[in-house]
Amino acid sequence: MRTGRPLLAATALAAVAVGAAYTFGPAEAGQRKAEAAKKKSTENAVVTAACTPDPRHPKRQLRGVWIATVNNIDWPSRKGLSADRQRAEYTRLLDAAAKRNFNAVFVQVRPASDALYKSSIEPWSQFLTGTPGKDPGWDPLPFLIKEAHKRGLEFHAWFNPYRAAYDASVAELPASHPARKNPGWTVKYGDRLYYNPGLPQVRRHVVKVVTDVVERYDVDGVHFDDYFYPYPAPGSTFDDRAAFKKHGKGMKLADWRRQNVDKLVAEVDEAVHAAKGHVKFGISPFGIWRNKAQDPSGSDTSGMSAYDSIYADAKAWIEAGTVDYVMPQLYWSRSHKLAGYGKLAPWWADAVEGTDVHLYIGQALYRVGAKDEAAWTKPGELPAHLTLNRKLDRISGDVYFSAKQLLTNPLGAIDRVAKAHYARPALLPLMEERGGAAPAKPSGVKAAGSAVSWAPVKGARAYAVYRVPKSGDDCHTTDARNLVAVVPDPSFTAKSAGTYLVTALDRLHNESGAARVKVEAG
Repeated sequence: MRTGRPLLAATALAAVAVGAAYTFGPAEAGQRKAEAAKKKSTENAVVTAACTPDPRHPKRQLRGVWIATVNNIDWPSRKGLSADRQRAEYTRLLDAAAKRNFNAVFVQVRPASDALYKSSIEPWSQFLTGTPGKDPGWDPLPFLIKEAHKRGLEFHAWFNPYRAAYDASVAELPASHPARKNPGWTVKYGDRLYYNPGLPQVRRHVVKVVTDVVERYDVDGVHFDDYFYPYPAPGSTFDDRAAFKKHGKGMKLADWRRQNVDKLVAEVDEAVHAAKGHVKFGISPFGIWRNKAQDPSGSDTSGMSAYDSIYADAKAWIEAGTVDYVMPQLYWSRSHKLAGYGKLAPWWADAVEGTDVHLYIGQALYRVGAKDEAAWTKPGELPAHLTLNRKLDRISGDVYFSAKQLLTNPLGAIDRVAKAHYARPALLPLMEERGGAAPAKPSGVKAAGSAVSWAPVKGARAYAVYRVPKSGDDCHTTDARNLVAVVPDPSFTAKSAGTYLVTALDRLHNESGAARVKVEAG
């Protein structure tokens, strides 16, 4: 039975030990699901009675971009840049996102058991200076977070849990590197070095690294991508026989490996929320859980299975409620013969149905313009994915790989997405189990010409501004049709005269009541 994360997550967390899956008896699970459905039905009835939301302008939608640091994919553009140049490159990426009404960034802070922040646990990343372990002379992370928040962008810290090093030679690592201090933790596979997911001490180390960041920095989320056990490499064997013999306890190897990943996910989930309850935790799994040929409940696809090949069981995380969201990487076109987008998006929507796990889609912005498949040579392919998503109400947003294509804008596709789907700003999807509360309604709202200002509201991370249409109906805040801005500071410049509404948002975008102001000039 799928339960997903219960709405009373704090109670559930207190009742389970570290590493245990969140489970509930059928009666309790059924009751929680019924209560959630009743609440949703009541909310929908209230909305419908007042007005009908326009699906073309969702009020709440995650719009994010991955900023990859590994191999300097997105940022910094190359090793050894000055701190000033690194800062300038980063803010340019953020400006490109904010310009298109994005509201989140997923920044890779730990690409390979290294750190793009000051850490006493792991060495400085080579992708900053060119030399593993070399101090860049500044701690980038406070700047990265502050600049994102300044532009109304949620900041998710992206970690790779098991990659130990890009070079399989332990001797090349800094003396302080955990893999060098603990060579028994590692497995060489191909030309890379990995931590062994079957070792409890590896799980403890990963949890420690993540918790350290959550406790010391003002991140909004913790994010894992699709790298768990390594992707299969011809002629290579992941040699975890010793760990399996010691910890396998009679299980089949594949089941044991999946259990190892499940344990890490559950332990990170609990640790993150114990440190700061408002911080979200989610994973971006490979886009195919299993194929129908392998499992009747799998998708109508014929590609590699994450469940069988890299031992990542996203359905188990959803059902156990050990993630706040999943963000499957659906990097295929609608016409792809083995893994069509039109088949996978509905499958994932069904996978989260009946749970409170959010579903966002990982979109292949990097594929636009690729000539190996005709669909990606057409600028309308990517926008068409979002049009399809509108028919699936469990899809609550999209995240694009990767940030540098926001600057190059291949085939103009991301501008087409922005024009057709992001013409208005959007609030973040609400995660009730992460807590928070609507701030007080803004007060002291006044207009001087086109300049609107109000008193800062305690607990507000941002403010939403709506323009009341001339029709004067009362559906102004139901969707984003009338949403003109989401601003971090208590001020706004109106582009036209009229009546405006201002609401306050906490860091999770719980929204206050609206204050009204008349603007005479714009």
